[in-house]
Amino acid sequence: MQLVLRNQQGPFLTQVIRQGLAQGQLSAEELEQIKSKAVLMSLKFADKFYNKYKMHLLEQASFDVIGVASLGLAELAQQQHDKALAVLQSPDGVVKSFQKGWTLLAQATIAQPNRRSLYGDVDEQLLQDLSSPPDAEEWEGLAQYQQARLESLRRNAISVVKQQFYAQSQLDPFEHFSVEDMIAEVVLYRLFTGGDKVRQDLKKRLRQLELKDSWSESAVLQLQTEQVLLMLPTGYDEAVRAELGANFIDALKRTVEFARKYQKLALEQASPEKLDAFEHRHGLAQPLLGWPQYIEL
Repeated sequence: MQLVLRNQQGPFLTQVIRQGLAQGQLSAEELEQIKSKAVLMSLKFADKFYNKYKMHLLEQASFDVIGVASLGLAELAQQQHDKALAVLQSPDGVVKSFQKGWTLLAQATIAQPNRRSLYGDVDEQLLQDLSSPPDAEEWEGLAQYQQARLESLRRNAISVVKQQFYAQSQLDPFEHFSVEDMIAEVVLYRLFTGGDKVRQDLKKRLRQLELKDSWSESAVLQLQTEQVLLMLPTGYDEAVRAELGANFIDALKRTVEFARKYQKLALEQASPEKLDAFEHRHGLAQPLLGWPQYIEL
């Protein structure tokens, strides 16, 4: 492998080495050590996934190593060149960068039931998106990884929200709510009950609750939503936030106002049929984001 150092953006690994040499922070001896370890890693990678005796496949392996190591290095150093250079200058820094990058790719890979990747736990397309020659003018690998990571988090978000905020944390195969629906229900249930985990009892509990006027204010609903998002595990707040529509808060306001009317009817001893018809009519007209869809027994 030859790490060509040109005045181009290129993969993050190349950027860090180029800056280190230009500023006299990286010696020629240190560069040779990095290159020798990168060559050895490329040989091992080609031996495992390709054919190290075919030059074009060995070259491809070196590009893969550069891309994966660039991702890991960027993550370890928070994309800061000075920190990244210190990582590379540490013992086995480039090896640790590659290991970190490979772990990140495995975590961002979405399993396909009837499809096996050549690279085991890492998606083939995702690795190709990161793979790069050292002298590439542009490297979109980091952006591609971040997009894949976000999509992976989105797919797992329903399960995470269920476990975090619902009393019954197991997913029901007959439920088909979106992340936005679930977050809306969580926000409203916690607002109405003072922070309880969501149970299928809101319609019944609504008869005993005091619905404050301030709960219809956008600022209050926005604050409640932010508090819920901040309670999610690291990374999931970003993924869930991307699923919330532009009119999310306005939809919550409409649902709060509906809840007031529903409560009034319930306290007036309206029949179950009348309550169902009222709920059905408003659910179709609004729709009622976050209003529980279960049947009250």
